[in-house]
Amino acid sequence: MYCQIRSVLTECTAEEIKNRDYQYAVVLTPEEWKKRQASFDMGIDMDLDVTDIHNTKAEVNFDSLTGTFSIPSRRNITGEDYKYAFALDEKGIVFIDSTGVVERMFRRIAKTKKWRIPSLERFLYDFLELIIRRDLSILESYEKELDHIEDDILDDAVEADLGRVNEIRGDIRDLRMHYEQLIDLGQELAENENNFFSSENTRYFRLFTDRMTRLHDTATNLRDYTMQVRDLYHTQMDVKQNRIMTLLTVVTTIFMPLTLITGWYGMNFQHMPLLSTKWGYPGVIIVSLVIAVGSLIFFKKKKWL
Repeated sequence: MYCQIRSVLTECTAEEIKNRDYQYAVVLTPEEWKKRQASFDMGIDMDLDVTDIHNTKAEVNFDSLTGTFSIPSRRNITGEDYKYAFALDEKGIVFIDSTGVVERMFRRIAKTKKWRIPSLERFLYDFLELIIRRDLSILESYEKELDHIEDDILDDAVEADLGRVNEIRGDIRDLRMHYEQLIDLGQELAENENNFFSSENTRYFRLFTDRMTRLHDTATNLRDYTMQVRDLYHTQMDVKQNRIMTLLTVVTTIFMPLTLITGWYGMNFQHMPLLSTKWGYPGVIIVSLVIAVGSLIFFKKKKWL
């Protein structure tokens, strides 16, 4: 897909991008790039291998700036990333992509963006913004979900979904790494080492970097929140277990003197007191009830129950 950066992103032919009146944005498959690399005259002495991409970065070359994108799918953040490469100079930018995602982004920009002063820098800003356009709402949804899980923990820790907390924490970890790489990319573009961009327009890259920093901070706060929720879960479980142990201790304490009485009168000595009297059996029952009720009253006053 070949486009000129006019007031809108305008699709054109391969010959038309040679018109120096407009900068260009192109997306090619790896096979097309190998065939047409020389026609862009970027002086790249390296192959952009889209199969060997591990992160998002930019590298300054003598006559060009090259780099790669490794973008987590917002539908499955911990799953397989979208991976593509790029090369740019003052004339325009070429993306090398086999997934089709860059072409879809081009079409969205062409449909939704209109520029008063078109430039490669403004196109790159809108392209980068499109990568993260849903991220704030995703992070907000994670926060709301954690709020609900926290409420569930306070109601009943056993029923709370701690596994979901771990999933959210994994997503946020991957997003934080992604944001850090995008911040580095934005700073590299703003550095403008080869003077491919006008000094006035590098503000777009600083704006993008500032936004990425805020998203990174939000993700960091959410990561801390997941840890607090996990700690709350373990605390509530400890409280629940302590209550159970307290109840068992109270029950054991109540029955200890009753067990003593039972054992005492089970020794079968011939001349034991009350053993042969008419009121011996009811007397032992009354004493046992007094002990049990007295113990319960004592524990209530001590707030152990």
